Amino acid sequence: MKIQNAIILAAGRGIRMMPLSRDIPKPMIKINGQSLIERGIVNINKKIKNVYITVGYKSSKLSAHVINKGANAIFNTEGKGNSWWIYKTLLAKINEPVLVLTCDNLFKLDYNFIVKEYERLKNPPCLIFPVSPVKNCNGDFIFSKKDKILSFSRKKESDFYASGIQVINPYEINNITSFSNSFNEVWKQLIKKNKLYLSKIYPGQWYAIDSLQNLKDVKKNKKLKNYFFKK
Repeated sequence: MKIQNAIILAAGRGIRMMPLSRDIPKPMIKINGQSLIERGIVNINKKIKNVYITVGYKSSKLSAHVINKGANAIFNTEGKGNSWWIYKTLLAKINEPVLVLTCDNLFKLDYNFIVKEYERLKNPPCLIFPVSPVKNCNGDFIFSKKDKILSFSRKKESDFYASGIQVINPYEINNITSFSNSFNEVWKQLIKKNKLYLSKIYPGQWYAIDSLQNLKDVKKNKKLKNYFFKK
């Protein structure tokens, strides 16, 4: 099996990054001379043919940037939720796995691990890849049983975070869920149908740039910065 399509969600306003994100969208913030979204595109392009980007806040500036960095297509989702594209774009007809990432979660793409886990779990409609909780990084704690996700929580703690890495089949999700603007609502529908799956823990380091403090922490930590970003 091959994954031929990936999408990076980059439409958010980046409120927690103000005032830095007042002039440029959060995905264009640079570390080691490389923007967050550029890093994501480069990460994916090594293994996956088609890279799509959702844009919203300062969409014209971000669109020009990502096309220049190698994105194949852009979906303007301004005023829409983070799952709108699953139902309302041409990707809704794709009956194969699509890798879904967010621009602000940092990790190295382990393509072989992702494919093997997706195959091991028999090509589910939605597979979420967990990571161990990281100090100073907020996330959704996952509760599961036998490779199936039961619930998420921001308050009650567990051993796993949702990493922002997913593999979904848009065509299947359209067939078994009702339209939703929010991934949280999509996940709830899939949980009710016992169709939301959890992989083994994702290998390698993971970090989230969710606030100005997270950005400062990465920039100060030479080892972490050089692990995720080219020099």
